[in-house]
Order: sequence, then C-alpha cells, then structure tokens
Amino acid sequence: MTEPFLGNALRARNASQYHNNKMTPITRVIVADDHSCVRLGVRRLLEAVPSLSIVGEASDTQTLAELVDTCPCDVVVSDIGMPDIDGLRNATPTLRRVLRHPPHPRVVVLTMICHPPTLSGLLHVGVSAIVDKRDTIGALADAIEAAVAGHRYLSASVQLAFDEMGSFPQPRAGVLSAREWEVFRLYIEGMSISEIAMRLDRSGKTISTQKRSAMRKLGLDSESALIKYAQQLGLT
Repeated sequence: MTEPFLGNALRARNASQYHNNKMTPITRVIVADDHSCVRLGVRRLLEAVPSLSIVGEASDTQTLAELVDTCPCDVVVSDIGMPDIDGLRNATPTLRRVLRHPPHPRVVVLTMICHPPTLSGLLHVGVSAIVDKRDTIGALADAIEAAVAGHRYLSASVQLAFDEMGSFPQPRAGVLSAREWEVFRLYIEGMSISEIAMRLDRSGKTISTQKRSAMRKLGLDSESALIKYAQQLGLT
C-alpha cells in the first residue's frame, strides 16, 4: 500500500509544479552595466527570484544593442553611464532605439544619477522604471515586476529626488549629439573652451555653443550643477 501512495504523492507534486510553472511565466532579463561587480551583484540578486531569468549581459552600449537584436528578452536592466562605440559614457541613445518600435522590451534604468530633469527625460522616452543603485537590493525585483505589468516604478531615492524639487520637472529637448558629449566630456575633464577648440579643430564659438546646448539638454543651469552631474555619471 505504501508504494502506490508514494507514487500518487509524487505525481501530485509534479502536477502541482507543472501548474505553478504554467501560471508563473519566466521573465527574460538582459543586464547592462560597465562595472563587472554591479553585473555580478544584479545577477545574484535576480537569480534568487524564480520568475526571472538572465539571458544576457553587456558591458557597453554596442554589446547591449547587439544583444537586444539577437537575444529575445522581456526586460532590459541598464545603467546609462556606459561607454558607447566612441568611448563616451552615454547609453541613452541606445535605450531610445530599444524603445522606438513596439513591441519592445521594457527598460529599467539602474543608476546613481539623482538629477531630476535627466530622470524625467528617461521617463519621457519610455523607460518603465528607474532604480537608484543604493536602492537595488530592495527595489530592483519590484521594479522589473512593475515594468512587466505596464506600470511606472521609481525607487525610494529617485522619488525623493523628485519630491525635493517640489514639482515634476519637464524633460529637456533631445539627446546630446556625439560632438556635444565629446565637448561635455573634455570640458569636465578640465580643458578650456579654447583648448577643446584646438583639439577638435573647431572655432571657440562653435565649442561654446555646443557646451551650452549640452547643458540645456541636460537641464544644467550652472557650472556647479554640471560638475555634480558629471560626478554622478562617473566622468570625474
């Protein structure tokens, strides 16, 4: 009598597991960050969630773009301060391309930036969730779940940044061009307008215009704000 009972119990357990798997679809996730320790931490965190599966990792925007094109996924978890093909640290244009044509994966941004106009701009282009890296352990899985469900999600530190501003900021117009990013990067590295102009073989007036345009698009209204933003992005 014992063996049939055990057999029935085993079949019942297997049926239950099959039912649970059918009821809880797996969410496929690509993780993109240029720091290997961050990718490892995110992988370990998400692997502990049965409904999530990491199907790819990227350390730069070129690899991320190739992964999205070749590896089916439901969610992209990405930093925005990753190097692109020109060596600049700007993943925003790549994420815009990911989000341009539906159906597309949901995007969860994982960042240290707490600059509200920039964060607002990410939401404006279609990012589903923004998680401050300091909130990762308690928030990332919830952010992915919210994104898959079609909801917007802001982690506690991101929400606080918006709250402290007093009102939800308007996103800035457009994304920086490659030249604007290059001028921005060289300027915050300590080069003067005239030195950048000489290096890039452009007039000082052109470089000054590109610097002002970059600051306007980033919502930076002072030199101190520019420096703080560059620090958050990891450029200094």
